[in-house]
Amino acid sequence: MRIMGLDLGETRIGVALSDELLLTAQGLCVINSRGIVNDLAQVVELIESHAVTELVIGLPRNMDGSCGPMVEKVREFGRQLADRKPELKLEYWDERLTTTAAQRVLVDADMSRSRRRKVVDKVAAGLILQGYMDLRARRAAAVSR
Repeated sequence: MRIMGLDLGETRIGVALSDELLLTAQGLCVINSRGIVNDLAQVVELIESHAVTELVIGLPRNMDGSCGPMVEKVREFGRQLADRKPELKLEYWDERLTTTAAQRVLVDADMSRSRRRKVVDKVAAGLILQGYMDLRARRAAAVSR
């Protein structure tokens, strides 16, 4: 069992994958967006090739918590993915400031600006997925007490 995380953007989709023990998230790849049909096909291929059973998609809320136009695009992507993979558990995760946090991590790692541009989306997807898995682990620990 693995969980995949997605950071959907206008031009790129960051993809992260959990380890098999569901402890850590690693950036997997960046998909250059070529329209929803192509993007869905690529995501489905990754889901199937990595035996993913659960998917977390970052929901880009505004800083005040409201939903902007990108939220509807993300939800539509999720709906269409659920139609293609109904057995897949799908969750949304508030992703406010994850790209900013990813940029900060990469700057602190002294990565060049051009290299950061290529990997920031998968790092952001990793932060989304890790946050989700950490919450999931805390909930499981609280239930078992």
